[in-house]
Amino acid sequence: MKPNHYIPHISKELLQFYPPAQFGGEVVVVDRLSQVPEAVAYLNEQTVVGVDTESRPSFKQGVHYPTALVQIATEERCYLFRLTHIGMPEELAEIFSNPDIRKVGLAFKDDLNGLRRRHNFTPKNCIDLQKIVTQYGIFDLGLQKIFGICFGKKISKAQQLTNWEIPHLTPEQARYASTDAWATLLIYKDLMSTEPLAPDEVIRLKTEEHEAQLQHMHEKQAEQQEKAKNAEKEHFSVKK
Repeated sequence: MKPNHYIPHISKELLQFYPPAQFGGEVVVVDRLSQVPEAVAYLNEQTVVGVDTESRPSFKQGVHYPTALVQIATEERCYLFRLTHIGMPEELAEIFSNPDIRKVGLAFKDDLNGLRRRHNFTPKNCIDLQKIVTQYGIFDLGLQKIFGICFGKKISKAQQLTNWEIPHLTPEQARYASTDAWATLLIYKDLMSTEPLAPDEVIRLKTEEHEAQLQHMHEKQAEQQEKAKNAEKEHFSVKK
C-alpha cells in the first residue's frame, strides 16, 4: 500500500493546466449482434472492469432519451456497445449480474437504472466511486476532478453533449467514451493500492470543509449586505 497523498479538492482553474490523458488501447465498437459473443467472452475473463454510459443529450425540460451506449473497459481494450443498434442482449446484461466480475462506475446507480430499462437484471458486485472516494479524503465527486487528483492529468469532456444516436460514432466520440470508462477503472485501482484514511480523519476533514463552507457563506452574505447598504446610501444621496 502506498501512502495517501490525495488532496480533498481541485479547482477547475488548476485542472486546466494539467496535461491531457486519454485511453490509448484498442477501441471496439459493437453495433451488430454478431459481435456480441466475442466481446462478452473477453469481458467474462476479467475480474474488474470500468463502466460508463452515454445518452443523447436533451435540451428540453422533462425530455429524456434511453441509454444509447455502454462502455466497458479494461486497461488494454474498451468495448462500445451501441444499444440503439443492438438493444441490450441477455449475455451483455448478465455481465452486470455476474458476482465474479467487479464493475466500477461513477454515479453508477443512474447508469445501471438506464441499462435496466433496456433489459432488467439484478446488479451484483457494482462499485460506485462516489461511494468510496471520501474514505481516501477526496471530496470532489466529478470524474474529471477525481482523475486530476489521482493522476495530475486532465481528461476531456468536449464530446459529452454530442449526439450518441448518430448512425456512426465519430473517432472523437469513440475515444472520449472509452476514456471515461477506462478512467473509472484506473481511479479504482489507484485507490485500492493506497492506504485509506482512518474514519476519524475523514470526519475531521469533513468538519473542516463544512466550517469553511459556512465561513464562505457568511462572508458572501456580509458582502451582499454591504453592497445593499452602499446602494441605499447612493440612492438617498441622489434624492437629496
